[in-house]
Amino acid sequence: MMKKILTIAGSDCSGGAGIQADIKTITAHKLYAMSAITALTAQNTTGVYGILDVPIDMVENQLDCIFSDIRPDAIKVGMVSRVDIIQAIVRKLNQYNAQNIVVDPVMVSTSGSKLLSDEAITALIKELIPLGTVITPNIFEAQVLCGFGINDEESMIRSAQVISQMGVKSVLIKGGHFGNQANDLLYKHGDVTWFNSERIDNPNTHGTGCTLSSAIACNLGMGYSLKDSIQNAKDYITCAIKANLDLGKGRGPLNHMCNL
Repeated sequence: MMKKILTIAGSDCSGGAGIQADIKTITAHKLYAMSAITALTAQNTTGVYGILDVPIDMVENQLDCIFSDIRPDAIKVGMVSRVDIIQAIVRKLNQYNAQNIVVDPVMVSTSGSKLLSDEAITALIKELIPLGTVITPNIFEAQVLCGFGINDEESMIRSAQVISQMGVKSVLIKGGHFGNQANDLLYKHGDVTWFNSERIDNPNTHGTGCTLSSAIACNLGMGYSLKDSIQNAKDYITCAIKANLDLGKGRGPLNHMCNL
């Protein structure tokens, strides 16, 4: 039977990140993609030039329509920029007893700039993150969550320990933003698992975080364990980066269809 995956995130009109990257990823896994859009963005490979948040009632309406008709087997939550939108999503996920939730806490850009207000970050931490089967912060986001700098594997582990105390079931800290390796750390109930991979010499990695979290959701929806879901998602990301797609004038997108 066809597995159904829901992405709750912002739209990227240039197709490299957000809803568009998620739908491509889900389709590449041969699953059925659904989306609830939280924001419209005007962006391309050179930057973000405008954001328009979707009204709360429309976010809730989208989720009601999805859950009441085609219930998702797994969910990825990405860009949620306002407190009231975060709270609306939490209400609906609780109302429908949603399972297999991957939370990608989009708080900090690749350049290190904060994307959320302090109030929205607080709502994310206290209300949305505890619903996650796994959360997938990058190094910058993990630093915001734990409150201290991360500069080596030991501090990554300490960061994951602190974040896990926020009520989340599992923490996957993505290590792609420092060092010569792209090693990620999974922390679950005190157990540490490293996922090692090579650093690929390709600057076109726009939407990597969105794509990884969606790929994890796909694998969870198909019934894989969390560790296997992460490893499969890492292998998919490696394929998508290695394809060396080169589009746009800035940091270009991945080739989401590399394995088709």
